[in-house]
Amino acid sequence: MTSSPKRLIPATFVLLWATGFIGARYAMPWAEPFTFLAVRFVLAFLLLGALMLALGSARLSRRAALHAVLIGMLLHGVYLGGVFWAIHQGLPAGLSALIAGLQPLVTAVLAGKLLGEEIKPRHWVGLAIGFVGVVIVLSPKLGALGGGVTWQTLTASVIAMAGISAGTIWQKRVGTTGDLVSGTFWQYVGAAVVMAVASMIFETQAMTVNGELVFAMAWLVFVLSIGAIFLLLVMIRDGAMSKVASLFYLVPAVTALIAWALFGEQLSAIQLVGMAIATLGVGLATAQPGRATAQPGRATAQPGRPQLSSEPGRGPRDSG
Repeated sequence: MTSSPKRLIPATFVLLWATGFIGARYAMPWAEPFTFLAVRFVLAFLLLGALMLALGSARLSRRAALHAVLIGMLLHGVYLGGVFWAIHQGLPAGLSALIAGLQPLVTAVLAGKLLGEEIKPRHWVGLAIGFVGVVIVLSPKLGALGGGVTWQTLTASVIAMAGISAGTIWQKRVGTTGDLVSGTFWQYVGAAVVMAVASMIFETQAMTVNGELVFAMAWLVFVLSIGAIFLLLVMIRDGAMSKVASLFYLVPAVTALIAWALFGEQLSAIQLVGMAIATLGVGLATAQPGRATAQPGRATAQPGRPQLSSEPGRGPRDSG
């Protein structure tokens, strides 16, 4: 990702992903979590289906479509389903975010073992520092844990974290080729199936349609399910997984800033320190100490296009 527009993708992704709490904050009083997510995912794949027709997107093979469905079940269904359900059951959002904050470390371990990515010492240091920053940013919200902290809600949060970690690794391993729109369409088909089944088993499908719910649905479908997810998939395709995952450390900090700006939530000095520490950690985890010189016999990437490796399970050449 060397061209100027692509350099903006990580920052844009973090900003969009952090706004997800806005939709959840407005929606949860008016809909059950699995039902809300099922409708959200159905709307997302209907929009992507229309976009596929408009763009004449290439169809995926049956095998690729099946992989995309399973990735969607993990990346969207298991992750968001677990997070929304746990918070709906009373788990403090700060504790849920803290558990989700383990995702970059888990993803880095999986990337090293399953994708053969080299994770250098400075990357491990950056990941550890980033997690410390997340803990500091979330610390004011961890004081009053309340009755929502149960083994069920904690288990749901851990499963959610494992789901997004496994989904991103799987996406990197098998889902980096093929049409991005078509692949995302099938991902939301899989996610919608998971949430529809969960809704029928565990919920009443009751929804109160009002302005807040409509706003939340529109925001989460267009901004998160379409915008942010496309950016995430582009980064997964073009970059090392450990570096992409480290960006999630910035989400709690940006979320706290948005909550301060929009809802007047208190922002303490210790949280600002935590934001700086998290940013330092991400900087170390994504550091590029120098440009690699061209090696004899190695093809030069065309301007504006990612250079994909032909090695199984590997993405573009790691420049860090």
